Amino acid sequence: MSGNTFGTLFAVTNFGESHGPAIGCVIDGCPPGLELSEADIQPDLDRRRPGTSRHVTQRQEEDKVEILSGVYEGQTTGTPICLLIRNTDQRSKDYSEIAQTFRPGHADYTYLHKYGLRDPRGGGRSSARLTAPMVAAGAVAKKWLARRHGMAFRGCMQQVGEIAIPFESWDHVPNNPFFAPVADVSQLEAYMDQLRKAGDSCGARIRVTATNVPVGLGEPLFDKLDADIAWAMMGLNAVKGVEIGAGFQSVVQRGTTHGDSLTPQGFATNNAGGVLGGISTGQDLEVSIAIKPTSSIISPRDTINTKGEATQVVTKGRHDPCVGIRATPIAEALLALVVMDHVLRHRAQNADVQPALPPIAASFL
Repeated sequence: MSGNTFGTLFAVTNFGESHGPAIGCVIDGCPPGLELSEADIQPDLDRRRPGTSRHVTQRQEEDKVEILSGVYEGQTTGTPICLLIRNTDQRSKDYSEIAQTFRPGHADYTYLHKYGLRDPRGGGRSSARLTAPMVAAGAVAKKWLARRHGMAFRGCMQQVGEIAIPFESWDHVPNNPFFAPVADVSQLEAYMDQLRKAGDSCGARIRVTATNVPVGLGEPLFDKLDADIAWAMMGLNAVKGVEIGAGFQSVVQRGTTHGDSLTPQGFATNNAGGVLGGISTGQDLEVSIAIKPTSSIISPRDTINTKGEATQVVTKGRHDPCVGIRATPIAEALLALVVMDHVLRHRAQNADVQPALPPIAASFL
């Protein structure tokens, strides 16, 4: 199976299965000399891990990360960093009844046709469980980018199902299980409880940003920064749409308002989402993703079995009524990984380039 490595110079190879003994990744290309320990990585894994509230899957995984290589006396050595996360709460019997059927909305049908066999336990290799190693790798990238460039990554939920979530403050995001930027999440809690009782699920919209982004990341053709961001976000399980900056709202904007005017003080607006011509402007990167409703629900749905016979399937087990609830730290990690790779690529190719003029302020709005 190919397609398990993410990035060019900062390359992350993901391994493992949902119900295997462990999952993890190997990071190749991390610069030497970065102070790194498990304590730098664990907080982001804790934000993503299951079982943190009644609104997400109750699979109890500690998601404790182990650094197996690439760090000596507390610093990265420049050699491959292997990060391991052991699975401890698999319940494979929950999937025994669906081993011969295809769950609507899942990769069961396509996976079997492509490889000729599949691991039905928790989705196997196609499970969202495999996002944990990417969050761990993203934590490494975040720390290096913060130390080197003062960059920061953060995200929040903008909408869950039919409920749009107004933005009040980033300070609210760590204080609720939805990563919502509002103080009162009682409406969201009631909505999730209603969905769970109905045996149904919903989608979500997530916003993720990066600040203090250097000017000049990305290439003007096939390696555009925004194109790589979209590629990375579409690689996240259940993502069905990606917007950069104004995104689809650009359709109803006029050229007189969409183009971000430049002034001596900075850009007046950020409809471009921090990228022009595939190259970063120095403004905040603004990304929004659309996540489909959870496919694993207990309501009976029509399908076929491996013999092609009509049947119904009920997906038992422990599942999120909205997978978007835990997607925020994953989206942050993927954005950090894309930026980290582009920073190293820019340094390799353009370290000696002298800018024609100093970068203007990112934005004064």
